[in-house]
Amino acid sequence: MELKKPTTFEEQVTLLERKNIIIKDKDACINFLSKTNYYRITGYYLPFIRKEEKKCFIALEFQRIQNIYAFDVELRNLISFAIEKIEVYVRTQLAYHHAHTYGAEGYMQSSSFNERHNHTTYLKHINTCISENSNTLVVKHHKKIYDGHFPIWAIIDFFSVGMLSYFYRGIKNPDKAKIAENVYGVNYQILESWLRCLTDLRNRCAHYSRLYYWIFPAIPKMPSKENYIPTRRLFAQLYMLKLMYPNKEDWNNEFLKPLIKLTKKYKNDISLKHLDFPYRWKSLLKY
Repeated sequence: MELKKPTTFEEQVTLLERKNIIIKDKDACINFLSKTNYYRITGYYLPFIRKEEKKCFIALEFQRIQNIYAFDVELRNLISFAIEKIEVYVRTQLAYHHAHTYGAEGYMQSSSFNERHNHTTYLKHINTCISENSNTLVVKHHKKIYDGHFPIWAIIDFFSVGMLSYFYRGIKNPDKAKIAENVYGVNYQILESWLRCLTDLRNRCAHYSRLYYWIFPAIPKMPSKENYIPTRRLFAQLYMLKLMYPNKEDWNNEFLKPLIKLTKKYKNDISLKHLDFPYRWKSLLKY
């Protein structure tokens, strides 16, 4: 099949109208498309599309699509705030445990990892972290003073969430179990699952990708004491964030209340069912 030919902004307006999308102000619509990208917008009317006819089953106003898009932007910002706190916390815990168990540079030794760990690939990732941050004061300092040797508590700040997940997956099972139990009171399979899901969620937020009506590739595992059954939609990821949040006493004020305020702001345009929010979602997310 040949790729579709590029369309003008005016032609994109026509394509939207053919999908039963009502455009009251074509100039405003063109202005929005010129700044946002037609292909990015298409994901936001997917919940309203009847696949057989390839158009919306209701007369959907374009303004509503814009509002859902705006909700998604604000939601990503809120989630990014929570992920940052979790990411810093997990980095701290991993570095602390590994340093006190294997020493400042134990992370460079293959003997401190499990048998499934690919140490050659891992060292390439470490070198990439150093290379990509070569102009930072941290790297310059350790190259000048310590001949290019970095303790785990310094190098780990350059790890992405994906690298943190990779690092945790590679350490020995007793170490994984001890960290998971001490930090979150769960087994290491659950924490591995959370870090995998956190990586996917963080990457979507970092690349300004759609969360609304998105199906995630992995489902976060739940501890046996939790009654909630997760799905591949967004709410499961938010519930995971709650369980991973380092300051549980701050969760309600820093995340839940802003989330409630955000859903109220866009209540006329969004559907929480599109995100798999359960009926009692507020009580589920509350500490």
